[in-house]
Amino acid sequence: MKTRTLLLLSVGVGLMILLAGGVLLLQLANESAAVEPAEVGEAVEVGDVDVVVLGAQEGATFAVDVELGGVDDDLSGFSLATGDRRLQPLTTDADGRCTEITVAEQRCRIEFDVSAADGSNRVLVLRRGDEQRNWVLGTP
Repeated sequence: MKTRTLLLLSVGVGLMILLAGGVLLLQLANESAAVEPAEVGEAVEVGDVDVVVLGAQEGATFAVDVELGGVDDDLSGFSLATGDRRLQPLTTDADGRCTEITVAEQRCRIEFDVSAADGSNRVLVLRRGDEQRNWVLGTP
C-alpha cells in the first residue's frame, strides 16, 4: 500500500472513533442516573415488589419497619448504605423480622447489624432488576 492510502485510512478511522465518542457522550448526557429518594410512608413499586417504609429505629440493630409483598423471593435486593459500607439484612428468624418477601402483603421489620459501621448515614436501598429506590432514613 502507498503511504497516501495508509494516511487516508488512519484519518478515516480517527474520524469514526471521534464520531462514536460523540454519540456515546450524547447518550450519557441524556441519561438520568440519579435515583430520587422515596418518602417514609409512600407506597412504592420496585420491579415486582410493593414497599411502604413506615419508619426506622437505631438500637442494637438498625431496624426498618416495612409493609412489603408482591412476589416470593429473598431479601437480597435490600441493603443499607452507611457512610463507609453497604450492609445486607439479617435473615435469621426473630420475632417480627422479615426473612423473605411473600406474594401476600406483610408488615415486618428489616434489620441490619450496624455495629461495625463507622458512618452515621442511613439509606435503605432496594434494587430489583434494573430498578432501584432509596429511602433516606437520616443520621442517628
